[in-house]
Amino acid sequence: MRNAFAASITDLAAKDERLVLLSGDIGNRLFDKYRERFPTRFYNCGVAEANMTGMAAGLALSGLRPFTYTITPFATTRVIEQIRVDICYHNVPVVIVGTGSGLSYASLGPTHHSCEDIGILRCFPNLTILCPADAMEVGPAIEAALSCPGPVYIRLGKKGEPVIHEKPPRFEIGRGLVMRDGTDVCLLGMGTMTAVALEAAKLLAAQGIAARVVSMQTVKPLDERLLAESFNRFPVVAVVEEHSVIGGLGSAVAEWLARSGPRRGMLEAIGTPDAFISEAGSQQWMRERCGLTAPAVAERIAARYQAAR
Repeated sequence: MRNAFAASITDLAAKDERLVLLSGDIGNRLFDKYRERFPTRFYNCGVAEANMTGMAAGLALSGLRPFTYTITPFATTRVIEQIRVDICYHNVPVVIVGTGSGLSYASLGPTHHSCEDIGILRCFPNLTILCPADAMEVGPAIEAALSCPGPVYIRLGKKGEPVIHEKPPRFEIGRGLVMRDGTDVCLLGMGTMTAVALEAAKLLAAQGIAARVVSMQTVKPLDERLLAESFNRFPVVAVVEEHSVIGGLGSAVAEWLARSGPRRGMLEAIGTPDAFISEAGSQQWMRERCGLTAPAVAERIAARYQAAR
């Protein structure tokens, strides 16, 4: 996904002279083509993410369209005050891009995990939150963010994620994208976990359970129309995310469900536990540990579906 971001941001910079890219001490080689073409619109801000975020706010207040880019916990939780006060309070069009979200950097330990970012950031007024599911959704997500008049957070994976689209799909802020239709249960995938949800749907199909799968490209604002239709139609609606079970998409959907009144469907929220994970290993190993693999998701959904019948 990070390669797709580099290619897309370079293409967009050629079309929009307002676009400026700020990097937090990473991405020098990744952005070589960008820097060659737009040397005056690239800033490596070093290990100074708070300064980078404040700079971006100032650039936006000056009429430019800045993007900040670094590893997710350093683009978000390290600079919470600057995002809240400099960007969101002033409602300026800064696009914050976090790469390696969730457990992508599982091998580097909990300092590099980002399983709380959405839970914190979606509390901030004016901020839109986008979670593309694969490399094909990255370009459309960036274009959607650039068209947004206020601040945007884009949550990316790292590299090597499964590609679930043959070509770039539509990406409309506030709308989910149905990837597979079904009649029995509904899986709402967030970001890179959408690919896991699709694999889980195949395993459920082998058990005679037809699952709809949705790429929830936008966490804030939610696609309330799709949620209402899904909870009215399906006995089980499951959120599948690489984020804490507290504060993420599952919590956002639960809050909406509590406000919207009784529905047919029951919510099943599948995410990382409410705990720091101190072990180090690959992302796949960590997903297995947290029950975020396709077999584990399918087993949990099948049990909930049988209980709901």
